[in-house]
Amino acid sequence: MSGTQRHQIPNGVQFITASANHRYDGISSYLFAIFGGGLKDGRPSLPTSGPDTTIGNDCWIRTDATLLSGTNLGNGVIVGAGAVVSGSIPDYAIVVSNPARVVKMRFDQAEITILKAIAWWDCSVTAILKLEAEISGADFDALQAV
Repeated sequence: MSGTQRHQIPNGVQFITASANHRYDGISSYLFAIFGGGLKDGRPSLPTSGPDTTIGNDCWIRTDATLLSGTNLGNGVIVGAGAVVSGSIPDYAIVVSNPARVVKMRFDQAEITILKAIAWWDCSVTAILKLEAEISGADFDALQAV
């Protein structure tokens, strides 16, 4: 992740980390590590570390959405309320449901390429405010001119 990470994440969103998982390849999924010795690395009942969850720039994650361990949201992704997301979600996709699925792309591939090159989220707040109308109105020509 880069820049200032301008996101919209309301109360109720859950991030499930790798440490919240259990092993399920043995006879029991129980975390026997809770009985003495604590949750130290190397305990046989603990799962191995999973991948990190990453969130691109300018994502909007709606209320009560859940991002599972290792989820990778591209730039500009919108996650619908209550969605359960895993895997990689492409830039500027809208995902909904459980399991989350892409229902719409916000822009075509050419426009996505322009947005990633502009990277407005890396601009200062002052510069962003000067471009507020262009950003909010999806004025690609004006943004490219700047």
